[in-house]
Amino acid sequence: MPTTTPAPPESLTQGHPRRWLILGVIALAQLTVLLDNTVLNVAIPSLTKELDASTADIQWMINAYSLVQAGLLLTAGSSADRYGRKKMLVAGLVIFGAGSLVAALASSTGQLIAARAGMGVGGALLTTTTLAVAMQIFPPEEQPKAIGIWAAVNSLGFAAGPLIGGFMLGHFWWGAIFLINLPVAVGALVAVVALVPESKSPQGDRPDLVGALLSTVGMSSLVFTIISGPEHGWLSARVLVSGVVAVAVLGAFVWWENRIPYPMFDMGFFRNAQFTGAVAGAVLVMFGMGGALFLLTQHLQLVLGYGPLEAGLRTAPLALVIILLNFTGVAARITEKLGRPGTILGGMTVMACGLVSIGVLGERGYAGTLLGLVLIGVGTATASPAMAHALMSSIPPARAGVGAGINGMLGEFGMGLGVAVLGAVLTSAARLEQGLRDGQLVGALAVVLGGVVAGVLLRRAAGAQAAK
Repeated sequence: MPTTTPAPPESLTQGHPRRWLILGVIALAQLTVLLDNTVLNVAIPSLTKELDASTADIQWMINAYSLVQAGLLLTAGSSADRYGRKKMLVAGLVIFGAGSLVAALASSTGQLIAARAGMGVGGALLTTTTLAVAMQIFPPEEQPKAIGIWAAVNSLGFAAGPLIGGFMLGHFWWGAIFLINLPVAVGALVAVVALVPESKSPQGDRPDLVGALLSTVGMSSLVFTIISGPEHGWLSARVLVSGVVAVAVLGAFVWWENRIPYPMFDMGFFRNAQFTGAVAGAVLVMFGMGGALFLLTQHLQLVLGYGPLEAGLRTAPLALVIILLNFTGVAARITEKLGRPGTILGGMTVMACGLVSIGVLGERGYAGTLLGLVLIGVGTATASPAMAHALMSSIPPARAGVGAGINGMLGEFGMGLGVAVLGAVLTSAARLEQGLRDGQLVGALAVVLGGVVAGVLLRRAAGAQAAK
């Protein structure tokens, strides 16, 4: 049942007077989540030694967070719309900070896995509320730049995480990588309480508890299937069972949301070509991005022979280009000049060229890989914020939290699917170099397809809106 929303108030169209300061605060909150995820990968050897962790333990330390966060993104966004985005942002910081403290003091793998799951709850709240608040406090003409900066923070976490983690592990014990979250979380909490305005849906719809349960179980099962497939085999019992559960539960979720008068996820959104185009583009760009980064780490270490730290440093140009283009506002100006459809198609084409460069030229040396990283950075810096803004602006402002949850779900699904599919391409190849090359080319094809689909649908939506 489609949702109707009253026109946004004048304060929303003009923007909050302290909106740029507030954006810095919510970006800081988002950074705590991103740093933690990238830092953990560096700590794997230390955790294996200090906690006597098995390979399965390490996998659960990483996956417990992803499974919980992915499962709760839509529920977290819906809760923020209903109960208040500031309240949920504060709750997310408290839960994430408490989980970080428990993780730092954990004396067993079980305790650390449980703490990571708790941090996933906080991460889901932070991921949805930060983007929803950004959409509420900025006027429409400034939203593309604001979302670009929000997206660039993701890249900053990606680039800085391994470096910070390496420094901390070189001077302190492994628990310090979780303790560094505490001062950031506390500082962000104080600033959020003092600066961020409260906002929530004025409609006060009844909570969709059945929808929340179905979406949580369905998305968690889907992510578990994607994570487990490459390691255990796509035809193994655990993968098949979790896959069937995911399909059945998500099918029940769609049926339920179409049946009730107060759906958490209004399926009527898909009648909007702008929303559908943004969804298709977001999944395929994250498919290519996630899979390509998965292959890139192996390419740098196994083909070009770099150590883990040096390989991490050599991926930094990707993140730096994204940060530079978004923080300077260049990406937003490109979107303003080309329009969203042209920016998304052009950006994803450039990104695909970067994947081809790494696949074809990368094995000859780092120069081809560097060119590819720069091109991927340029494409991602322009296309990703434009797609996020297209998705968020196609949803009524009162449902901004749900929109942010959908955006996060698409990222999790696309990235996980990219790792699974391109990983399968890698393992099926006769030679490592061939598998890495073929995987990058498949990723490039997916990205171009996403750009074309998104561009066509967004242009159609723009034409229909202009005709009105």
